Amino acid sequence: MSSTKETVDYILDQLSDLEDIHVKMMFGEYGIYQFDKMFGMVCDNQLFIKPTVAGRAFWGEAEEGCPYPGSKPWFYVSEERWDDEQWLQELVLVTLPEVLPVKKKTKKA
Repeated sequence: MSSTKETVDYILDQLSDLEDIHVKMMFGEYGIYQFDKMFGMVCDNQLFIKPTVAGRAFWGEAEEGCPYPGSKPWFYVSEERWDDEQWLQELVLVTLPEVLPVKKKTKKA
């Protein structure tokens, strides 16, 4: 099952106070980025945030889940938490400094 545009749009709306938040479609699902850092994913209409030390300190006992089969665990953000715009934005803000930029693919000659 892939994620719906409505779910992605709602999450983007909740993060709209943050600068340059955007999504890229990946295999029928979505990566969530700020500038060139992928910090989140929406898979099967579920929100996942990259686990970081600061994110864990902010959240406390964060739930974890795998966005797709074979992935490492990420923080799983339940739908009930999506409605708390301030909390969600703060989680993203404390997470971003620990997220590395996505490496750009180089073309072979």
